[in-house]
Amino acid sequence: MEAQPSQLSVYKIFYVIAGGALGASLRYGVSLAAFRLGGATFPWGTLAVNIVGSFIAGFIWALLDQTTGNQRSQAFFIIGLCGAFTTFSAYALESLRMFNDGHAGLALTNVLANNTGSILAVVAGFGLAKWLFYKA
Repeated sequence: MEAQPSQLSVYKIFYVIAGGALGASLRYGVSLAAFRLGGATFPWGTLAVNIVGSFIAGFIWALLDQTTGNQRSQAFFIIGLCGAFTTFSAYALESLRMFNDGHAGLALTNVLANNTGSILAVVAGFGLAKWLFYKA
């Protein structure tokens, strides 16, 4: 007899799906806006979603860190929403394309901006959540 998935894991999948649908939709909207504002020379949309998504991940992580770590909230926000909203694979592909097209400087700028910006955004999101909700 096969083991049945627990009820929690089935619900968790639905939270991931719902968060993913929202994250993917938001990602599309941000990409369109960035293309209109910044043009196609540099992948501004990917940079924006990576930094904003990292900020949201840090913020939610700080909130869940002080609670029971609700698995459904983590599934919705971190795995679903942020997972679909951020685009690390697109960022890596865009960087390689810029490099292969002879734009090594832009490729390096993209790598540094995404990595540095995303790490700083996680720290900022985490710090803001701690400051807003858990002042001592």
